[in-house]
Amino acid sequence: MPLLQQAATPTENDGPAPIILRIRVTGMTCAGCAASIQRALEARSDVVSASVSFLSGTAEIHGAQLDTASVLETIRDRGFGADLVDDAASGPDRSAVETQQQAAERTWRQRAIVGMGLWVPLELLHWTVSAMHWHGPWMPWVMFCGALIIIVFAGSEFYRSAWAAATRGTTNMDTLISLGATTAFVYSSVAFLLQLDVATYFSEAAGLLGIVSLGHWFEARASSRAGSAVRELLRLQPETAEILHDDGSSSVIAAGTVERGCRIAIRPGARIPVDGVVLDGRSAVDESIVTGESIPVDKGPGDTVAAGSMNSTGRLILRTTVDGRHTTVTRIAELVEKAQTSRAPIQRLADRISSVFVPAVLIIAAGTLTFWWLAGDRATAITAAVTVLIISCPCALGLATPMAVMVGAGAASQRGILIRSAETLERIGRSQQVVFDKTGTLTSGRPELTNVSPSAGYSEDRLLQLAASVEAPAEHPLARAIVRAAETRGLKLLPVSNFESVPGRGVRGQVEGQWIVVDRDPQATSRVSVDGTWIGTLALTDQLRPDAIAAVAQLQQMGIAVALLTGDRRDTAFRIGQSLGLRPDDVFAEATPESKVATVRAFRGDVVMVGDGLNDAAALAASGLGVALASGTDVAIEAAAVVIPGDRVSAVPELFGLARATLQTIRQNLFFAFLYNTLAIPLAALGLLGTSGPLWAALAMGISDFTVVGNAVRLKRRLDRARRQQPS
Repeated sequence: MPLLQQAATPTENDGPAPIILRIRVTGMTCAGCAASIQRALEARSDVVSASVSFLSGTAEIHGAQLDTASVLETIRDRGFGADLVDDAASGPDRSAVETQQQAAERTWRQRAIVGMGLWVPLELLHWTVSAMHWHGPWMPWVMFCGALIIIVFAGSEFYRSAWAAATRGTTNMDTLISLGATTAFVYSSVAFLLQLDVATYFSEAAGLLGIVSLGHWFEARASSRAGSAVRELLRLQPETAEILHDDGSSSVIAAGTVERGCRIAIRPGARIPVDGVVLDGRSAVDESIVTGESIPVDKGPGDTVAAGSMNSTGRLILRTTVDGRHTTVTRIAELVEKAQTSRAPIQRLADRISSVFVPAVLIIAAGTLTFWWLAGDRATAITAAVTVLIISCPCALGLATPMAVMVGAGAASQRGILIRSAETLERIGRSQQVVFDKTGTLTSGRPELTNVSPSAGYSEDRLLQLAASVEAPAEHPLARAIVRAAETRGLKLLPVSNFESVPGRGVRGQVEGQWIVVDRDPQATSRVSVDGTWIGTLALTDQLRPDAIAAVAQLQQMGIAVALLTGDRRDTAFRIGQSLGLRPDDVFAEATPESKVATVRAFRGDVVMVGDGLNDAAALAASGLGVALASGTDVAIEAAAVVIPGDRVSAVPELFGLARATLQTIRQNLFFAFLYNTLAIPLAALGLLGTSGPLWAALAMGISDFTVVGNAVRLKRRLDRARRQQPS
């Protein structure tokens, strides 16, 4: 049963199966482009939901009976390139991801070099000749030609985007930049060519495009680095694999073409290209890609290994369990990429504001122009209107959330924590309470015999031998623990007949002609009787995981309320809870699957439910924030809201820590973006920035973008530093 069932399997009565399209979008220059595409897609009647990411250049569309060609045309009609990505077949395309990000960075670098490379000398020359009174008739021509070159080259992308939006009857952030630069340049050109005795703004028009291009270059570099987690994951999967043939020969083929069931050889020091099970050989394997732990694990025949793991000491022969296109690496990378490109609920506020922001700014700019023009101050009318257009560009608003989400989701994956969506990350960042399942989550799920108490006339070994003999056919974890203890002592198990198992009570059967009953009671784990006479008790305890106590303490220090939810008896549950530092009120014992669901739903607000993913499916789903302790190779990847390494409870406080840090960064970014526009627009409209207002506006807009991007980069460095400081 999946850990979190996202949707029921379609049946004849369920209607058509949902369709998910992933599309690579080219030509986006800012977050506003992504928002406009998303609005156009969501306006379609066949689209249930859509998410478009400017940072990764992808769109994901969910709907029923989607017409792929029509969806692609919707994007192309808005002036952008669109091509279908077959993620289901091949996972994230390493070359496509890198190529698009590198192309964006290269394009904006070239425009920034041209824009800043011409504008800075022109500005210095202008200041110099003015100070030295060398200002002759040649100077306006130099400024005119320099500004024209910058507008043609550095401004071409802004004009293309703005024109595409205009032809569709819409506006975007590039509309403001294009109008601002064009207004300043055209006004100055008219004044210069007609030799009017008014100030010109060639320098401001050129500086605007140069500075904004520089800002976009830094954004492209930062987004590429923020999204490096996916590329780093993909690089962990080798591009080739050594296939072993039946005749004893071998050949090297592309890892993506490896079929399921092939035999492959893994040499010492090489990474494993495809998931598989060891057929021959022994070696220590670094599985940090799955577990987040770099300590190698010994592997031998029968053990499973995941693609991307590093083979360290010996040669291994594997039988592949998946094909080369559906490995652990590609599945994890796909999940991380989807999380990075999804939209957090807090982003909706920014989206709503951005959707009306540009038209509102155009109205304010027109009003500013009209007011100052009618007041008789035409120079201020032009500069103030242009300044409003430039300084109001909400680029920082569009970057505030996706930059932080990309960093947070990537940092989680580097810890072995897989988060399904930005919404999950945000909700966990807000959550103040976590509920743990006990068995297999806080405890190892492997009970151990801790005490043997025989009655008079019986020895410990005889008591254990009889109990283990009748428990041998059972599959209950307690039965397995009793049998293991007997085998450890070297005791011979006796044949059992007429075996019966009573769920929740124990087992019974005949051994050497006597009826042996192993029964559970509240005072002892198991009581053993022979023909109705009790002969002793066996105490078994499921040991806490080594890091469980520290993990719970760390969560409590973070102000998070911790509760324990288990089907165990009250005395056992309260004893475990006391060991963890929990109050009796925080322990919910003797819970059935149904009562677990009711308990989780009784909590107010977002509650995180942590379980091992086997017996807690309903409770995990009920919380909406189910966190499963499981291997990254498990089916949990497709089902859970969050998957953390199965042997590290300490990953739970790590998850809360990075979720809170990400949410805090988002809030800071949105605050900076809102504060910037709130303060800047009145200053620009009132003409308080002076004749160089457009230039100051360009600098201020660049600073706001740098603030948001820099804050996300700071988050990445902070999370990276915290990961390096963790004890190995």
